[in-house]
Amino acid sequence: MPASSKAGTAPKDAGNAPKSVLNRVAGYDWETVSKTVDLEGWATLPGLLSMDEADKLSAIYTDEARFRRKVVMAQHGFGRGEYKYLSYPLPPLVAALRAAFYPHLARLGNAWEARLGKPSKYPVRLSEYLKLCAKTGQKQSTPSLLSYVEGDYNCLHQDKHGETMFPFQVCALLSKPGKDFEGGQFIMAEQRPRLQTRGMIIEPLNKGDAVLFTANNRPVRGTRGEYQVKMRHGVSKLHSGHRRTLGIMFHDALT
Repeated sequence: MPASSKAGTAPKDAGNAPKSVLNRVAGYDWETVSKTVDLEGWATLPGLLSMDEADKLSAIYTDEARFRRKVVMAQHGFGRGEYKYLSYPLPPLVAALRAAFYPHLARLGNAWEARLGKPSKYPVRLSEYLKLCAKTGQKQSTPSLLSYVEGDYNCLHQDKHGETMFPFQVCALLSKPGKDFEGGQFIMAEQRPRLQTRGMIIEPLNKGDAVLFTANNRPVRGTRGEYQVKMRHGVSKLHSGHRRTLGIMFHDALT
């Protein structure tokens, strides 16, 4: 994909993606995926990345020129470990995946809005959605690479970067469980009104697999109609080794 003419600004063609990546993402059974996300708040996406793609994305982590910001979790009370926000222009594969996923997720997001009696709020194309982000001052890239070593973990949280927030994220595993690391499971919590919190371990995930998950709240149908539950995500403590992941968010950030 062509580079942006200005660092920190989304490329104008961010709504496009190569046909090969579009076909890869379209190849998932989106009816089943959507139903699973409706019921659980998340769904696994096996084999999103090849082993070679996972290795090449992981290798970017040491190239500081590719990132706009580094966050050391312990300095902010987020847990232990670190992550780096990729700069615009994004690596071509990351940009392509982000654009390819967006229409499927916008469709599901608008269906959730309808269930809550609200009008559609997510345009068909990623490029159009990023323009809405820009109107609220959100122009910085959010896709990131995350890195954990022994003893690291990520506290349960939501990723909020401004007024405009997309309801879903995709996280792809770039390391091999049992070989590159032990522990470090992706976990989610569902906070239901007036009920105890439900915890979930997302498994099995292998290198190259991804999880699609609710980034904020999701609607649940109860006896009195639709209500919202709050979703949080995190990573359990890494027992050994080194774990890296690619996080794809769809809204841009203020900083």
